[in-house]
Amino acid sequence: MVRRFQSEDQPMTCIHCQGRMEKGTAPFHVDRNGYHLLLDTIPAWVCQQCGEVYFEEAEVDSIQSLIRTMDIQLERVPISV
Repeated sequence: MVRRFQSEDQPMTCIHCQGRMEKGTAPFHVDRNGYHLLLDTIPAWVCQQCGEVYFEEAEVDSIQSLIRTMDIQLERVPISV
């Protein structure tokens, strides 16, 4: 999820539980087109109450770019049925 972040003087709160968000890392995984992509430690905002994770726009863009690259590379792999 991409969300515009609040200013430094206002603490960021979780939209699900209103808990306090802190910078940290979180895993990201996707099952797509016959492959599994798992990234262990992506920078993220993590809710200290419920564990909800928000990725900033730069991280989302990087993840989407990686997925597009994987899709293109996998088109070149011959698959026998």
